[in-house]
Amino acid sequence: MRGARLFRLDRTRLLCLVLFCNACGLGAFGPLLPEIGRTQSLADWQLGLVAAAFGFARTVAAMPTGLLVARRLAASLMTAPVVIMVGLAFLVGAGPLPLLLAGRFLLGVAQTLTMIGGLTVILADDHGPNASVRLNLFEFSGMLGVLGGLGLVAVVPSAWGWKASLLIGSTPVLVSLLLIPAMARVFPKALVHERPDASPVLERAPARRGSRGVVALMFGAGIVFALSWSAVSGFVVPIRGTREFGLSRTGISWLLAMAQVTDLAFLLPVGRAADRMGRRVVLGAVTVVLGLGTIGVGLGSFPWFAAGCACFGLGLAGWMLPLGVIREHTPVARLAWRTGLYRVGVDSAIFLGPFVAGIVGRNGEGIFLALIGGAAMALGARLLWRPSP
Repeated sequence: MRGARLFRLDRTRLLCLVLFCNACGLGAFGPLLPEIGRTQSLADWQLGLVAAAFGFARTVAAMPTGLLVARRLAASLMTAPVVIMVGLAFLVGAGPLPLLLAGRFLLGVAQTLTMIGGLTVILADDHGPNASVRLNLFEFSGMLGVLGGLGLVAVVPSAWGWKASLLIGSTPVLVSLLLIPAMARVFPKALVHERPDASPVLERAPARRGSRGVVALMFGAGIVFALSWSAVSGFVVPIRGTREFGLSRTGISWLLAMAQVTDLAFLLPVGRAADRMGRRVVLGAVTVVLGLGTIGVGLGSFPWFAAGCACFGLGLAGWMLPLGVIREHTPVARLAWRTGLYRVGVDSAIFLGPFVAGIVGRNGEGIFLALIGGAAMALGARLLWRPSP
């Protein structure tokens, strides 16, 4: 009961705990990708499709989820762990390719419910000197969950197989199931009341409104971040690390974990810097670093490959900042819808990253990452050169 009272005092804390538990399975999946391909006899394009189904689901579900969150906020967050459990059942059934795709698709839907619901709550109350820190704290929880999944997979014996490893790495989702009653108490049933004369929950006018060009630029930034994240951590690091550098499942886990630890180490400092120096300036700097890391992972020898993972992790510390800028130009009544629209672009990129990398194969994946890295560096330079609208 004391824990429940604690959550009533701070909904952000409960959101962070739920995201942490739901994200562990995401971290567990990446290092297992080569093993899934071998045991299921999947070609590269099929393996890329399995990895990309997660992002495809998020793309398809983003706008419906945005509309759902506006009217059924608490229900959206409560449904996510249930959907994760069903998705895991499809995956570990290890049936034909369509069932594997269905499992990954359901995991993507669950992640969309968690992210859009959680981000909408945080963005709706985006005020005070620590607004960017709260966004990055939410992201911090997700990255910590991914790191937890990576750590669990790294210590599970390879002889147990990928199915048992994935289930063990995903076990924290059981905590989310136990937290469903607390979610029902803490979160409002709807962000916007359905009565036309009612005021939105957490209503507050945005601090200022700028041009549509600023919002479009932030949509572009989110897409670049998503392309880099999904292609690098979701496909190229596991596949290139195994084929070209002879890394085991444990080696891939530690390499991905290094990127996650770097991300975690810089998330809160980046948020504090954004609150003090301006979101767009800090976003420009970390986007340039993200571009350098992406190119290193795609084209570098092993030392540059490893260094690229570290730079990649540092760059990801700014992934929440575009949403913070978008919030400055969005009234609360349109917040869930615009968050959902933003996630359509981001999640489309999450789908395309591993899908394209799998299609182009080992001869083209380096060029693909170089193009993403170049786009990130160009966008970062634009933000640093003209940080104001």
